[in-house]
Amino acid sequence: MPPANPRLNVDVPGRKWQQIEAFAAHLDFARRAGHWLDWCSGKGHLGRRLLGTGQKLTCLEYDPALVAAGEHLSQHHHLAVEHRLQDVMAPSTAEHITAAHTPVALHACGDLHVRLIQLAAAKGCPQLAIAPCCYNRTAGPHYQALSTAARASTLQLDLDDLGLPLSETVTAGNRVRRQRDQSMAWRLGFDLLQRQLRNRDDYLPTPSLPSAWLQKPFAEYCQHLAALKGISIKEGTDWPALEAAGWQRLAQVRNLELVRNLFRRPLELWLVLDRALYLHEQGYNVRLGTFCAHSLTPATSCCWPNNLWISL
Repeated sequence: MPPANPRLNVDVPGRKWQQIEAFAAHLDFARRAGHWLDWCSGKGHLGRRLLGTGQKLTCLEYDPALVAAGEHLSQHHHLAVEHRLQDVMAPSTAEHITAAHTPVALHACGDLHVRLIQLAAAKGCPQLAIAPCCYNRTAGPHYQALSTAARASTLQLDLDDLGLPLSETVTAGNRVRRQRDQSMAWRLGFDLLQRQLRNRDDYLPTPSLPSAWLQKPFAEYCQHLAALKGISIKEGTDWPALEAAGWQRLAQVRNLELVRNLFRRPLELWLVLDRALYLHEQGYNVRLGTFCAHSLTPATSCCWPNNLWISL
């Protein structure tokens, strides 16, 4: 892939552009693409980065605002790009993909990238590249395997299991991490309090509070949450002891996470291999690898940086 026009990274967040550049650098198809199809394209940053001389580009996106913004950027760069407003999960999407297309999808979530895999295979697209993510964003309470091997497996995954690969945050700064820990510790402390006050040993869901609330005293934080849930707090509550108990519970949670997280990477590889095996069954030669550093990919929006390169 030739170097990008330096103007193309205008209005693209730095980390996103680094991901796009890394993804583009690893594309190595057996034949040159004639017509790129940017799947769930947003503003079309990926497609414009890949577009070369003599090639065409079609972007599919369901958000009208992003389609309009993408059209504006393509016109700004004097590129003949077709931005189409399309829900890729709709039946009509099949009309927008043909064997002439080389589809690409960078972090298309859950069923969105599965839909691309299935349609591309059905339409006979000679090659495609995807970076799958967010496996838990799927219809139904359990994972629906794609390949013959995965369907024959006794492994049963629910939505919580499918969210495990996303449970690590790798790009947050120290301040964000401290805020997250404090918020969790305080919520765990409040959880102990509400169990005592309600005389019920079960979890009580509470709404999210702005991060500014973490600047208030712990007692005021708990009193606000209690008021939101209609709970009366008794006088004489030992707030320092309750807060300390919350931090102790957080330490216990972290220890449990150490065990759970041992399965994070193997589970994601299992899910990715299911996609690779499915495409292999459809007659594709599949390459699987990483395209960017672990630290570049935020787990809040995607999984570890896996990439599937697929070609017939």
